[in-house]
Amino acid sequence: MKAYVIFLIIFIKYVLARDNFTINFINSFIENEGKPTIVISTGLCWGKHIELKMVKLFSYLGVRSSSSIGGHSHIQDQHLLFLADMECPEVLDVLNNATSNNLFQFPFRWLILSREGSDVTNSTLWSCPLLTDSDLVLAAIKGNYVTMTELHKPSMNHSMQLTQRGFYNGSFYDTRPHRELYRRRKDLMGTTVIMSNVIQDSNDTKEHIEKEDRLDLHNDAVVKGCWMVAKHSYEMLNATRRHIYSYRWGYKVNGQWSGMIADIKSNKANTGTNCFITTDRLEEVAFTDMVMPVRLRFIFRQPPLPYIANIFSLPFSTDVWIAIVVCSVAATLALFFTSTWDVSMERNPTQLDGSISDALLLTLSAVAQQGCFIEPTRAPGRIIEWFFFAALMALYAAYSANIVVLLQAPSNSIRTLAQLAASKITLGAADVDVDYNRFVFSLYNDSVRMGIYRRVIPENGPPNFYSFDQGVEKIRQGLFAFHAIAEPVYHRIVETFKEAEKCDISQVDFVSGFDGFTPIKKDSPYLEVIRVTYKQIRESGIQSAVVRRFSVPPPHCVTSGSTFSSVGLLDVWPVIIFMLYGVAFSIFIFFAELLVHKLLIEARRFMCKRKDLRLRRRIKIVNLHRGKPGK
Repeated sequence: MKAYVIFLIIFIKYVLARDNFTINFINSFIENEGKPTIVISTGLCWGKHIELKMVKLFSYLGVRSSSSIGGHSHIQDQHLLFLADMECPEVLDVLNNATSNNLFQFPFRWLILSREGSDVTNSTLWSCPLLTDSDLVLAAIKGNYVTMTELHKPSMNHSMQLTQRGFYNGSFYDTRPHRELYRRRKDLMGTTVIMSNVIQDSNDTKEHIEKEDRLDLHNDAVVKGCWMVAKHSYEMLNATRRHIYSYRWGYKVNGQWSGMIADIKSNKANTGTNCFITTDRLEEVAFTDMVMPVRLRFIFRQPPLPYIANIFSLPFSTDVWIAIVVCSVAATLALFFTSTWDVSMERNPTQLDGSISDALLLTLSAVAQQGCFIEPTRAPGRIIEWFFFAALMALYAAYSANIVVLLQAPSNSIRTLAQLAASKITLGAADVDVDYNRFVFSLYNDSVRMGIYRRVIPENGPPNFYSFDQGVEKIRQGLFAFHAIAEPVYHRIVETFKEAEKCDISQVDFVSGFDGFTPIKKDSPYLEVIRVTYKQIRESGIQSAVVRRFSVPPPHCVTSGSTFSSVGLLDVWPVIIFMLYGVAFSIFIFFAELLVHKLLIEARRFMCKRKDLRLRRRIKIVNLHRGKPGK
């Protein structure tokens, strides 16, 4: 009996020592992590006193613990550390529950304990989806020594990869070469990674991507640039690259996704071509990095200056025009006073008659650089006339030279989206994907962009969609703005435009510099490693080199000289309007004179009748006084 008691005491001390060793190991593991931690100890079969002691030790470290995952916000997922024991009977339910709820994915962490003699390689743990982003540590306890091993698979078709994490023998030793998980998992060991490429400009892009022959770089430049960067990323990850093709970016219609987003959602592809971030897409995919800038622009030739301004008032500033008016008024008054003196001395048919109208007629003739059949006859008036004509001749020379330049000059008046919306030029878009155009134009709700949207896609008419060749030709003809990806448009402009026609090419950004980003499935195990490699490609300068290779710069204006073009009706429209005003005013004066003339005749007739009536009355009165009957 005594021996039995001694054996029991020794056994209890051994068990307590083993439990203390395990608890101290878990405590050291959490302390080594150096992260805020919430321990979830579901399915443990330890005694209550052991769990209580473990919780007490956790409290000293500021670590919270729970026996279930419920009650925690998703923003705390990166703090959760699941603790399980392979010797406990409920561990199978814990692992199955974790598999069904995707708890082996990032950012959850796992610490699984196994005892000496346990065969974990044939357990359920080996069939769990411990993929590249999984952070699971298997701690094998043998006496007072713990060996820590990380478990993961590059894909579900690969065998389990075991990587030594460290060991514990009373002191904690971390043997990881890098603490960052992505740096330890960047070797995908030939895992196939598929990219969905969106083809819109030319079907020949498929052949050029597969051959990598760098031909027709302007067609689908964004797709080719994204594939080139993705290829470098896959090489850095030691992954096998594959690609599929889609003709649409992906839009949600009646709850169903189309195009590239549908490929990623259905696991047909892991990544895709750069696309714009929207609320709907964020529910299905995550966005990593901006690989190729999506330069969506309204490209157009600046309208000629007569289209937006009266060029006949532009040669002189407002101050000069005011000075000309003041001088003309002064010359008119001076001619009026001198002509009054001339008339008092002598009269002839060709001299000014001393009225203000004749003086004004001579002044206006001088302003228009036209002669007049009447003129001053004395020296004072002729001196005024000569100096006035000489001054206006110099002004006329400067005015004519400026008019010639202004007739050929572009306006440079459209620089912002608001100015484009206020202009009268025709707006159109590339006929590549109807849903894509409607999607881009409906991204914003402000009045300026909504006005442009209604002009490109009117509610009661066909949309203004054109092929690239048609759109570029309409740009060349002028007074047309074409919305498309810049590369294919610029390439066609360089090939088809004359040098002088390239000088007034302008562009306006509709999406305000908002670029697309590379989509990847939200729960993809490769999200973090691809994100990091994209950042490394950007920092190394490879991405900028790819962008320069595939981007087509705006056409350069080699010569600033303008080609000759005939003056059109639009150029002289202000003159025609001025002439019409003059004709209308003269007609108005003509009818006013007719009216006044008729009124004067009627007044004279009325006065004559009145005088005749009065005369008749007087004759009648006289005859009555004489006793004769009036006739």
